[in-house]
Amino acid sequence: MTVRSLGALCAIIAVANAAPATVRAQPASVPKQGQPAPRQGQQASAQAATSLTLSRALQQAINANPRVAVADRNIGMADGRRQQANTLPNPTVGFEVDNFAAGTSQTVGGAETTLMLSQLIELGGKRDARTAAALGDYDAMRWEREATKLEILSETAIAFVEAVSVQRRIALLDRQATALEGLVPLMQRRAEAGASSPSEVSRTQAAVGMTRLERERARLALAVARRELTALMGRDSPDFTVVSGDLGRLVRPAPLESLIKAIDDNPQLMRWTAIRAQRDGDLLVARLKPIPDVTASVGWRYYSESGESAIRLGVSMPIPVFDRNRGAIREAQENSQKVHAERSVNRLALIAVVAKAHDTAMSQLQQLDMLRKTVLPNARQALATIEAGYGQGRFTVLEILDAYRTVADAELMEHDALTSFHTAIATIEGLTGSPAVLSQTRTAK
Repeated sequence: MTVRSLGALCAIIAVANAAPATVRAQPASVPKQGQPAPRQGQQASAQAATSLTLSRALQQAINANPRVAVADRNIGMADGRRQQANTLPNPTVGFEVDNFAAGTSQTVGGAETTLMLSQLIELGGKRDARTAAALGDYDAMRWEREATKLEILSETAIAFVEAVSVQRRIALLDRQATALEGLVPLMQRRAEAGASSPSEVSRTQAAVGMTRLERERARLALAVARRELTALMGRDSPDFTVVSGDLGRLVRPAPLESLIKAIDDNPQLMRWTAIRAQRDGDLLVARLKPIPDVTASVGWRYYSESGESAIRLGVSMPIPVFDRNRGAIREAQENSQKVHAERSVNRLALIAVVAKAHDTAMSQLQQLDMLRKTVLPNARQALATIEAGYGQGRFTVLEILDAYRTVADAELMEHDALTSFHTAIATIEGLTGSPAVLSQTRTAK
């Protein structure tokens, strides 16, 4: 998976966001007396500045999330290691003075000065092996950055869905509370006429209060969701007031078999190829270490007693008698051979996540189908019948409140199913690096 795949994911999710929003933006503030009303263009620009779309959230997350900067620095560090691995050993310069003590002995009579230059010559391709291992490390860091970007996109999409979900939940609770409040005047008139007990008014007002309380809890959840989304976007505080998204757009995900095949292109799995190359390079380095390196030296010697000079040549190399590096070779072999098992563990974990998300998405689609075809229509029809008959005294306050609660619970259940569905879809897209295959598209009514 490449940056092109990441860009495609960002673009496709943004296209899904282009559908009409199901959550209304907050109304524009009314100008105070004496102040000119804002122009239409100014109102539009103000709303655009405070409304966050999914495409803008994803773009800001990729550009500003510090985890991307960390991944970039890791690549730079790996590139430095690759550069260093290809470097030749430094030469060594030495200076010696022999027989410089005063005396009359023939062996101590004159000083001998020697200037030496030595160079370690690596044999067996050790430098090439180090470079290959460092190159594998560099490629692994590049795949790690792609995986980090994909994770950020997925996490941002999920956080965006949560923010839209809580915002929509607040709107649902507001609507439900308003509907319940509409019953209060009717019950008050019935109580004043002696057709019902004043306790019916109290019960209805209590139901309104419970709905308002649940809405306030949702407001707190919205603040938390906005903070989490803002952190993923790499900002200290939110620069938006509402999120603009459509939970009503439903897409049927691709078959699970296709998603499992797409998992193999996930950067988390692709990086294991580079890790295998790195560990194979480390194994080669360990095997080549026992090969003796040659240290060649050339020098100039000056004899002070005779005033003559001479050239001195030398060659030295270690004798691999005791240390054959067998322990390090064994460790490198085991480390190289366990790559396949580690990749399998990683792959199975990703498959488990994508399978769970796929099952969740399909289950939520079934629940939504049942809610919209059976539960919600019947609940709303029952509520309409009870509302019409309550004014005629054919139903009690408990029956009408129960009907309202049934409709409210069904609507919230539909809302939770939509939230769970879109979270699962964002998870699938984040693991496969591509949008869900649209075998069928349905939009909420």
